Amino acid sequence: MIANEIRQQYTATIGIECHVQLKTQTKLFAAVGNDARAADPNTLVSHICFGMPGALPVLNSEAVHLAARAAFALGSVPQKFSKFDRKHYFYPDLPLGYQITQFDEPIIIGGSVTVSVEGTDKTIGITRAHIEADAGKSTHPAGKDYSLVDLNRAGTPLLEIVSEPDMHTAAEAKAFAHELYLRMKYADVSEANLYYGNMRFDVNVSVSLISAGAGKLGTRTETKNINSFRAVEKVVDYEIARQIEVLEKADDPKTAIIQETRGWDDAKQRTFSQRTKEDAHDYRYFPDPDLPPVTLTDEYIAEIRAEMPVMPDEWRTRLVSLGMDKAQIETLLDAQVEFVSEHYLALLENALDNQAYAKKLANWLVNVDVPFMRDGNTDRVVTVDRAILYGKVSDLVESGKLSSTNAKGLIVQLLASDVLPADIAAFAETQGLIQQSNEGEILSIVDQVLADNPKAADDVRGGEMKAIGFLVGQVMKHSEGKANPGLAQQFIKKQLNI
Repeated sequence: MIANEIRQQYTATIGIECHVQLKTQTKLFAAVGNDARAADPNTLVSHICFGMPGALPVLNSEAVHLAARAAFALGSVPQKFSKFDRKHYFYPDLPLGYQITQFDEPIIIGGSVTVSVEGTDKTIGITRAHIEADAGKSTHPAGKDYSLVDLNRAGTPLLEIVSEPDMHTAAEAKAFAHELYLRMKYADVSEANLYYGNMRFDVNVSVSLISAGAGKLGTRTETKNINSFRAVEKVVDYEIARQIEVLEKADDPKTAIIQETRGWDDAKQRTFSQRTKEDAHDYRYFPDPDLPPVTLTDEYIAEIRAEMPVMPDEWRTRLVSLGMDKAQIETLLDAQVEFVSEHYLALLENALDNQAYAKKLANWLVNVDVPFMRDGNTDRVVTVDRAILYGKVSDLVESGKLSSTNAKGLIVQLLASDVLPADIAAFAETQGLIQQSNEGEILSIVDQVLADNPKAADDVRGGEMKAIGFLVGQVMKHSEGKANPGLAQQFIKKQLNI
């Protein structure tokens, strides 16, 4: 363990490269399926995937369309001109001997992502994002002296998003990775399922002495193929501590850290060395002679801009106007992609003209609906019409027939229903949830409560208005929660002449 006083002498610099699998039906350059989750090895392949002599790639136009959407999601615009290049390296799961990618003229240049970390906004720049074809997958059976190659993934269209080295803490790195996930989901360019590898993060970390001055960066390591936000955070924490420890023990700090590719052992919560890191010149990039450049017109770019949905940052602005705090807003933004079929944000959008109702609805979604879905109901799809459900419940609350507490209980019962009751008020009555508004009955209970609690009554007469809450609570207790608390308070004040 590195002592805190030593750690404080160093600053960390972090950059992230994120590989996003574009949700096309077919691969980037071959007319075979792009969803290999349930496919047997080497069944979603063609002569192009195998790199057969004479095989010519044909660009999937939908991959360009999705990448253009991603540009707007990243606060940028798609480039009018981009081209494909060959990146040469030799590995068993890359039959071509090179990867088709974009080098010096990618489809996205620039952009930024703003995240909130511990209540402070942090803007992280996007250097670039480029389209490329994925390699295949090598597996190494335990206890065997051979490896197997599955080319189902070879040629899958990826968008590699490269951040600026603007992050300096593990929390910032985690927040950035999560925000990329949200933006790719909201832009509908990727399934972004981390479990299936639809998004993978390569985390670059370097540390340097603060006393060396700004701009004096240390040697970086790259930990590849991270598939969870928590792991991104843990990788950064581990690498910072490891590199500081190495530097503190080294005779020559300039050569102590090796520029290398590392892996992440989730079981042991540590990184491990894989290979030395190549530089750009090692890949011998040159333009792909089989693929023409991609040229986008102003009209095409304008069409993409017009079709973009509301993105997370705009939703944050809208939801803040409802008085929601950051935790509630992030819960809703996550729930929207966790339970896509429930259309939470569409419900809210349709309610924004009525701020009072929209605020109430947002509270119910965050505190009742989302917990209901996550509490053993993750795989279910609620079949009832939420717009009708929440509208009817709101009407009952506004009319004084339903307390806020009973409203939550009613919502849970209705969400669990296959069909909404024809008369929700009558259904709530049968469940004992409707508030009692019979003035004679409530007044009788109030008189009894005041007689049973003379001290509290005297406190209220003396100006201790907190005691009135206790008396209302006693009325609710005697009525088994059915009394209208507003009426109860009115009658208490009337009986006490205040």
